Amino acid sequence: MEKNEPTVRIENLRFSYRKHLVFENLSMSLEAGRIYGLLGENGVGKTTLLRIISGLLRPKSGDCSVLGIRSSSRNPEMLKDLYFIPEIFIAPPIPVRRFAQSNSLLYPGYDNAMFERLCRTFEVDASSRFDRLSQGQQKKALISFALALNTRVLLMDEPSNGLDIPSKTTLRRVISECATEDRVIVISTHQVRDLENLIDPIVILDREGMILNASVEDISKKLLFTTAPTLSPEAYWSESGLNGYYQVLPNRDEADSRVNLEALFNAALKNKETFKTLFSK
Repeated sequence: MEKNEPTVRIENLRFSYRKHLVFENLSMSLEAGRIYGLLGENGVGKTTLLRIISGLLRPKSGDCSVLGIRSSSRNPEMLKDLYFIPEIFIAPPIPVRRFAQSNSLLYPGYDNAMFERLCRTFEVDASSRFDRLSQGQQKKALISFALALNTRVLLMDEPSNGLDIPSKTTLRRVISECATEDRVIVISTHQVRDLENLIDPIVILDREGMILNASVEDISKKLLFTTAPTLSPEAYWSESGLNGYYQVLPNRDEADSRVNLEALFNAALKNKETFKTLFSK
């Protein structure tokens, strides 16, 4: 992998399940030191994209490379630096600690002390049998293990599902603490409020590919998130409330505003072609 090459590069990717086309000419890059939020409606291919990046699915055409290696080759040099947390996990009938000890052998960056610390942070008993934990506890144990592997690529599919509110707060904190300059973390989610203020850049997919792949800074330069007593005819999306209309507008005067991920997502889905053009510049 060359020094300035993105950690994950996808070029002109096409993928389909028999007659169902998922991606057509999808191109994007994921750079080190970022926590990407992968957003999209159910069924647009978020999980499929993560499985392609991890090499579990092979594209029909185009290319996906991770650390300079074609992902579909499942090369051990790539796999030792990549981990994928699926949304659905079948917990084995062994203690959590033994699971970590056995499965970490393939990952040279594994830090057992870090794993134990993260389990304590999540209030997970690492001596408990994995399959006897609640769904939320299983999810937290697996996340603790995945973060402690210290892989350069970490893919997380709906990691906040099954977690209570305090655990979601802890999740945001530990992911932020474990992010490093040479690591790419991709989080697929439809629960945008759970991960707001953590994910940046934002990737939004639709049924025809990608609507945008942009940093929060770039989004805030191009869009204005504001409340006004009247509805602007330029609004990409709006919602009425007690104080007027909360709107997403073109940011013509470079005004400062806080990016609202839920509003961004709704505006992007309503103005797909406009946003594709706006964020391709």
